[in-house]
Amino acid sequence: MLPVNFRSFRKKLSLYRKTFRNFLNKTEKAPPRGIDRLTPIVAREVWEEVDCLTCANCCKKMTPTFTPQDLKRISAHFDQTPEQFKKQWLKRERNKDLVNKSQPCQFLNLEDNKCSIYAIRPVDCAGFPHLSKRKWEDYAHIHKQNIDYCPATFKMVEKLMARVGPVL
Repeated sequence: MLPVNFRSFRKKLSLYRKTFRNFLNKTEKAPPRGIDRLTPIVAREVWEEVDCLTCANCCKKMTPTFTPQDLKRISAHFDQTPEQFKKQWLKRERNKDLVNKSQPCQFLNLEDNKCSIYAIRPVDCAGFPHLSKRKWEDYAHIHKQNIDYCPATFKMVEKLMARVGPVL
C-alpha cells in the first residue's frame, strides 16, 4: 500500500472528474447489471491500495453529520451534556444537520492523521467513504461528492468504469 499522493490525485481529478461524474449520474439512474455484486469486490481491491492514514482528507476537508446517538455517546465521553458538546463543537446547517464548526475536524491529530475519538467516532465517519454499503442507486449521489475529496472513492469509480465499460 502506497501513501496517497495528493499532487497525483488532484491532477487525475482535474482530468477525469467530469467523466466520472457523468458515469455516476448515468449509473445512478440506470445501474448496470451486477454492479451491486461488483462494488464489494472492487472495494476490497481499493483498500489494498489506499492507506487512509496517509490521507485523512475527509477529516481535513469534510464534516460528518452528528446523529442524536453520536451526540449522546461522544458527549458522555467528554463528561458533557449533548447541549454542552453541541455548543462547544457543532453548528446547525441550513438543512438542520449538526456538523463541525470548523475544519479540519477538532478530533483529528494532524501529526499522524489519527482520530482521537476513533472508538466512539460519529457513525458517518465510521462508514466513510461508503464504498459498498448499500445498493448502487442509493449511494451513487454520495460518490459524486466524495470523488472530490477521497482518493479511495476516486479509485473505486475508476475501477468500476474499467470493468463496467462506458455507459450510454
